[in-house]
Amino acid sequence: MVHVNLFRKWMFGILAFVLVVTVCLWKETRKGIYISVTTESQTDNLQVKLWKWISMKPRMDQNKTVNGTSKVTLSSKESQAKVNNTEPKPNEIKVWNKDSSSQGLHPRLQMARKNYLKMNKYHVKYTGPKYTAKLSPEQVLCQLRKKLDFRMITASDGPFNTTEWETYLPKKNISMELGKLGRCAVVSSAGSMKQSHLGAEIDSHDAVLRFNGAPTKGFQVDVGEKTTLRLVNSQLITVEEKKFITDVQYNFGTIIVWDPSPYHANIDEWFRKPDYYFFESYKHYRKRHPKQPFYILNPFMQWQLWDILQENSPEDIQPNPPSSGMLGIVLMMNFCDEVDVYEFLPSKRQTDICHYYQKFFDQACTLGAYHPLLFEKNMVKHLNQGTDEDIYNYGKVTLPGLRKAQC
Repeated sequence: MVHVNLFRKWMFGILAFVLVVTVCLWKETRKGIYISVTTESQTDNLQVKLWKWISMKPRMDQNKTVNGTSKVTLSSKESQAKVNNTEPKPNEIKVWNKDSSSQGLHPRLQMARKNYLKMNKYHVKYTGPKYTAKLSPEQVLCQLRKKLDFRMITASDGPFNTTEWETYLPKKNISMELGKLGRCAVVSSAGSMKQSHLGAEIDSHDAVLRFNGAPTKGFQVDVGEKTTLRLVNSQLITVEEKKFITDVQYNFGTIIVWDPSPYHANIDEWFRKPDYYFFESYKHYRKRHPKQPFYILNPFMQWQLWDILQENSPEDIQPNPPSSGMLGIVLMMNFCDEVDVYEFLPSKRQTDICHYYQKFFDQACTLGAYHPLLFEKNMVKHLNQGTDEDIYNYGKVTLPGLRKAQC
């Protein structure tokens, strides 16, 4: 009996030892897997440097909802903290960092930027100031006001001063067409517009600008339905699949088309060598819709804007024209007293879905590859007169009209 008890004690001891060893090995294995996963994901999450933790002042209504949206505090702080290896403090939100660098981009987008720098399709030879001390928002506004030529093509411009073109180009100056505009909205086509419920707020503005083929039908709750201006690129109006001539959504408001030109080319050079030969499509549309206000943006402005972006950036930007989004923003800053821009800077709904009306995924749509989007967003954040809460909740940036700039 004594031998049996000893044998049992000895067996229990062995089992306890095996159990302890197993638990220790399991913990070490878990630790190894976690470190491995963290290391592998560091490359994929480099872009987090493009966002910045902003501490918000305490508010009495901080935990209340605003216009049906969620709280200011992040709902996924824990997972984002793991990515950053930092624990966010209470009342902090993540918004666009105006000092973002290309080093924070995903390696694929960094490579794309470098390739475009080497390619230099538009033969950019920038000779202006570079990497200078950061200008104040007021100084940047004065640059935009003084250096940008907002004129549209008229019958007095070079190759357009013919009898034929005179019948197609609008007779009325675009400023006269639009009138004096107060509060305006620029609605990006970003995928994060979905589920935003911003439609009513957008439509409350005096004027609304939309881009390319962005529809309103079926999306009114999120993007509204008022369309005062629509900025389209030349590619859209030359591709038959886009149905520019026949689609009724292009029959509302004022249309402005723009086409990339060689760097600082004059109108004659650009007319001979446009990026897309859209002139026949323009004429075709004007014949079919002669009462529709339809303007051609002069080719100067895009590169004047590019120069300002480069001067205010701490590194070389892509030598390609600015995005339609940035062109639309500065156009409305010229026409309006105040401009609310929606989802150009991403909100808490930020997604890699490029457009709210499509299912195409690409980080480049937010962070840029062809266009210098990263640096455009830095400038818009620098000029923002709204709050970081507005950016986080609504993707909303508030910019002053250029005529208000004290230059």
